[in-house]
Amino acid sequence: MSLPTFDDVQAAAKRLAGVAHRTPVLQSSTLNRQLGAEVFFKCENFQRMGAFKFRGAFNALSQFTPAQRKAGVVTYSSGNHAQAIALSAQILDIPSTIVMPHDAAPLKLAATLGYGAKVVHYDRYNEDAHAMAQVFCARDGMVFIPPFDHPHVLSGQGTAALELLQDNGPLDSLWVCLGGGGLLSGSLLAAHALSPHCAVYGVEPEAGNDVQQSLVKGERVRIPTPVTIADGAQSPQVGAITFDIIRRLVKAVHTVSDAQLVACMRWYAERMKMVVEPTGCLSLAALLQAAPYLRGQRIGVMISGGNIDSLRMAQLLNS
Repeated sequence: MSLPTFDDVQAAAKRLAGVAHRTPVLQSSTLNRQLGAEVFFKCENFQRMGAFKFRGAFNALSQFTPAQRKAGVVTYSSGNHAQAIALSAQILDIPSTIVMPHDAAPLKLAATLGYGAKVVHYDRYNEDAHAMAQVFCARDGMVFIPPFDHPHVLSGQGTAALELLQDNGPLDSLWVCLGGGGLLSGSLLAAHALSPHCAVYGVEPEAGNDVQQSLVKGERVRIPTPVTIADGAQSPQVGAITFDIIRRLVKAVHTVSDAQLVACMRWYAERMKMVVEPTGCLSLAALLQAAPYLRGQRIGVMISGGNIDSLRMAQLLNS
């Protein structure tokens, strides 16, 4: 597959028009005063199914041929991509099968099943979800749509940054949650075209810094599945397509601790009255680390999602 471009992001935006939510961009006057900057939060926690993943999933599935729609779609995911594929498949009347870890968040599992998907469980630490998904492709002719390493998926994810920049103008920096690289690579395409002087940063959990290591080595590094509360960023290796874009355009990749993620979850809940899942807090956590260097800037923060059940959230906030 050829590398996607900004034209693909724009085409995705047209497919998503009237289907995906144009999510709000919010500000905190308290944080702006604290940082001496203007911070624009792109709230993908208010997207359909609660995360940016809907954008890429629908963009990919909406381009299926009639034969592919009949055969169905299969993927693997810890939760948000699972829900996104399931919901998109439901909207487009496509059968869907999702390979999900047996310890997936109950909220995400219930939503995936609720959207009509068939779910097959696996052990994320000892089994290969990708290989399991390929069995369905070989046996049943289903179409595999990966969580991030696909041009249609990452082009769809880039529409979140496209909207942020269209609605709020050029930025000095943009902070993006990073797992397999779909949101970051799509955001890079949008920012490079609409705000070429904007420094774009990816943010990983400390336990899962495979992209940071890959940039140092100059090639993709594979790590053991990271143990972190940021379950949406537990990918052991960045995608080939996403990494090609990231290494050319990203300013830097930062890491943050689980404790910092919990602190940001609390801040979002108390100061902005929002539920944000741990993965969605990656961007703010790194921004706060770098705050002394960002005074006077116009800053974008991508909130990737808000799918966390109330019990788990209470456990983390009281830990």
